[in-house]
Amino acid sequence: MAPDAAERIAIDSDADVVTARQRARALAVTLEMPSTDQTLLATAISEIARNITTYAVRGEVFIELVRDAKGRRGVKVVARDQGPGIADLERALTDGYTTGGGLGLGLPGARRLVDEFDIQTAPGEGTTVTLVKWSRSA
Repeated sequence: MAPDAAERIAIDSDADVVTARQRARALAVTLEMPSTDQTLLATAISEIARNITTYAVRGEVFIELVRDAKGRRGVKVVARDQGPGIADLERALTDGYTTGGGLGLGLPGARRLVDEFDIQTAPGEGTTVTLVKWSRSA
């Protein structure tokens, strides 16, 4: 996937989460992504970026336009932190599981909202989540 445009957003507060949502939505609009897909992408970013503010305090989100070998275009989001990492990833990806007092929608919810989802984490080493939402337009 070759990037067409990229942007880094530092995530330190809820306001930064909103900024990341807005920037991803703006890129999705350039791909003529349907508004429902824009909303799914923005919601997935909210879930992942809020995990940064809740568990790691600060981190960063990279948002870029990407194109695959078949010419499909999409929005790729990489959220990275140097927080405590996730000790039991399988459990963290289970619907309803939470250690933060929320509804447990974060990681499994984000995974369902996007077309591609990857997470790399280890206790004491932080977490990197990669999301891709592909445009359905030609």
